[in-house]
Amino acid sequence: MQEEKKWIDLRSDTVTQPTQQMREAMYHAQVGDDVYGDDPTMKELEEKAARMLGKEAALFVASGTMGNAIAVMSHTQRGNEIILSDTAHIVAHEVGGAAILSQAFIRTLHFENGIFDAEQIRAAIRDRENIHYPRTGLICVEEPLATGKVVPLEKLRQVYMMAQQEKIPVHLDGARIFNAATALGVDVKEIAACADSVMFCLSKGLCAPVGSILVGSKEYIEQARRYRKLLGGGMRQCGFLAAAGLVALEVMTKRLQEDHDNAKYMARRLQKIKGISLDMDSVEINMVFFRIDAPEQVIQTLPEKMLEAGIKINGIEDGEFRFVTTNDTSRADIDRAVDVLEAILNA
Repeated sequence: MQEEKKWIDLRSDTVTQPTQQMREAMYHAQVGDDVYGDDPTMKELEEKAARMLGKEAALFVASGTMGNAIAVMSHTQRGNEIILSDTAHIVAHEVGGAAILSQAFIRTLHFENGIFDAEQIRAAIRDRENIHYPRTGLICVEEPLATGKVVPLEKLRQVYMMAQQEKIPVHLDGARIFNAATALGVDVKEIAACADSVMFCLSKGLCAPVGSILVGSKEYIEQARRYRKLLGGGMRQCGFLAAAGLVALEVMTKRLQEDHDNAKYMARRLQKIKGISLDMDSVEINMVFFRIDAPEQVIQTLPEKMLEAGIKINGIEDGEFRFVTTNDTSRADIDRAVDVLEAILNA
């Protein structure tokens, strides 16, 4: 039997492979029909997720995009306005789901360095008494940002305090919230306390093969469960997936610092290559963003040339490349990838 080729994959942490412990847990998982509420492993996962984030209840969903869509639907009424950052994942990478499914009006704000500002958001909230305006029904924030930047906890607290004063709910897109908690050195509950609902991924750096979690109050999650069913997200014997999710929460959340350290190691190596520029202070989680000063042909053909050497990367976006470290990324992988990149640029 031919040995499978070992790729070095730096495209995203979505490419992580489930661990052996996950595979064994999936094999032995007890299952039942989750739409009927009969899957014991799924119940265990949802209860554990709610406890870890300090919320009353949790709901397993197929993906982060589905989780955010259901979150917005459960918070808003038709015609409400949602306030988000102009770089929010919900705006840029979720196929317009918030507008299509919730029939909500999207209002984006530009924040300096992407960091949310409570008073800037307050100024954008519509006058409820003015018949000409849509009503602000939801504020959405992210932690960490899609740029890999971690929002200071105090900034999130200020936004949530302001929103409570204005009686507007807050949803937190926390796809990589455990990375943020690791970077900040805090319990994930402290971040989750800054929002009424939180979505986070079990895949990505936590290595589960499928799934995300939405947490909030018991009443809120009951409504979210109905919307999940509406979107075709009700699953039957899904305890197999929940078993991997339990390993993600119990084991993989504790090892994320290794990914962060590897990202910093990679950034230090990249920084030494002529023509590459990056900001070391921006490497806060498992992502390294950098620019390359090279001819356009070199830039455009770089992914193809790296692939020929067994290394998968994404192409340039908004002038930058992004390399991501995961549980599957070793220091040897990083050295190999950086050496190949340097050789291509110096050819």
